Amino acid sequence: MGTPTQITDTPPPAPQPIIDKRTARGATRPGDRIFLGLSRGSGILLLVIMAAIAGFLTYRAVLAISEDDGNFLTTFEWNTGVNPPVFGIAVLAYGTIVSSIIAMVIAVPVSVAIALFLTHYAPRRLRGPIAYVIDLLAAVPSIVYGLWGALVLVPHMNGLFGWLNDYLGWTGIFSWQGGAARSMLTVGILLAIMILPIITNVSREVFRQVPQMHEEAALALGATRWEVIRMAVIPFGRSGVISASMLGLGRALGETMAVATVLSPDFLIHTSLLDPGGGTFAQNIASKFSEATEFGRDALIASGLVLFVITLLVNGAARAIIARRKEYSGANA
Repeated sequence: MGTPTQITDTPPPAPQPIIDKRTARGATRPGDRIFLGLSRGSGILLLVIMAAIAGFLTYRAVLAISEDDGNFLTTFEWNTGVNPPVFGIAVLAYGTIVSSIIAMVIAVPVSVAIALFLTHYAPRRLRGPIAYVIDLLAAVPSIVYGLWGALVLVPHMNGLFGWLNDYLGWTGIFSWQGGAARSMLTVGILLAIMILPIITNVSREVFRQVPQMHEEAALALGATRWEVIRMAVIPFGRSGVISASMLGLGRALGETMAVATVLSPDFLIHTSLLDPGGGTFAQNIASKFSEATEFGRDALIASGLVLFVITLLVNGAARAIIARRKEYSGANA
C-alpha cells in the first residue's frame, strides 16, 4: 500500500497588474514635461507679478504717506501741492463703495432675470438677437458710456430725482435741492448699465450648464416652471452667479473715464445720494495724474494701493462665500 500524497492548500498567485507601457512612457514624455513646466511657470509668474505690483504700490505709498500732514484714512482733502501736503482717502473710499453698491443692487437682479429669460423663457427667435445685443453692450468702450451718461442720462435724471425727493426725501438719503444730476446715484446707475452685460453673459452660461435631468425630475414631480428654476436652476448656478457678480463688481470698483465724465467731483461726503459731488479712487487718479508732481503721483499711487487691497478683500470674500455654499450648488454633481 503506497504512501498517500500530501496535498498542500496554497493560494494561487495574485494576478499581476497589467501595465500599459505606452502609459508608463507617457508620464515622462518630453511634451508632458514641457507642458507641466509651462503651466507651473505660468502660475508662479502670476504670483510674481502680483507680488511685484503690491511691492511697487507699497513702496511709493510709504513715500507719500510719510510726508502727509493729515490722516491718510480720514482727511477730507486732497492737496498735494502745498507744503506740507495734506491728503486723505475718506471721500474716495466712500464714493467708490457707495457707487459700486448702487450698481450691484441694480445690475445683479436684472442680469439674473435676463439670463433666466434667455435660457428658460425666451423663444428661439428672440434668444439670438437679445444675446447679440448684450454681447455688443459688453464691447462698448468706457468713454462712450461716459459721453452717453453726460449728454443723455444726466439731463433725463431730473424727473427721477424729483420723484424720489417727493416720496422718499424725508429719509435724507433721497433729498434733492435741485441742480445737475451729477451725483452718486447717477454714477451708480451708469455703472449698473456697464456691468450688466458681464454678469448676464456669465450667468447665462452657468444656467445653460444645469443638468437636464434635474429639470426633468422636477417637472415629473409636478413642479411649475418657476419652481424648477427656484429648486433646480438657481441652486446649481448660485456659485457661478456670485462669480459673475464679482467680475462686475471689479469693473465697477475700477471704472475711470465713465465716472470722471459724469460726476462733479468734490471732497465732501454727502448724506443724500442725489446731491452733486463726491469722488472715487479711479476717477481721482484719472483726473489728477496728468497735472500731478512726482510727490502727487506717489499720493495717487497710495490711493491706488487702497483700491488694490479693497479688490483683494472683495475677491477673498467671494471665494469664501462660494466655498461655504458649494454643497448647495451643482459644481460637485
